[in-house]
This record gives sequence, C-alpha cells and structure tokens, in this order.
Amino acid sequence: MTKRSLYDLYMAAAAAVRGHDATCTTCSPVRRCLLGQRLYAELVRLQDDYLTRLRAKKGTP
Repeated sequence: MTKRSLYDLYMAAAAAVRGHDATCTTCSPVRRCLLGQRLYAELVRLQDDYLTRLRAKKGTP
C-alpha cells in the first residue's frame, strides 16, 4: 500500500466537504452542522499544511 501524499489528502478532504455540502440540509456558507464543521476544519488544516510545504520548497516566507 502506498502512502498518500499531502496533496492527495488535501484533495480528498476538499471532495469530502463538497460532497457533504451537496447533501446536508443543515449546512450553509455561514453555518455548518457538527460533521460539516469537522470536515471543514480538516480541509483547512490540510490546506494550511500543503501551502506551508509549497512555500518552504520555494524558499518564501
């Protein structure tokens, strides 16, 4: 089994948020249900990690 890259995890989290948003009747752009909050928080964390890694590769602050 191959370890998934940070980019793959980030894209999977984005897909999970989109999928949840498409079916959840509680979530809105300004308010999320508990599951929506958890999925979105994971997406934000992975996005921050991915962008930090990109900046480190480029050598920019």
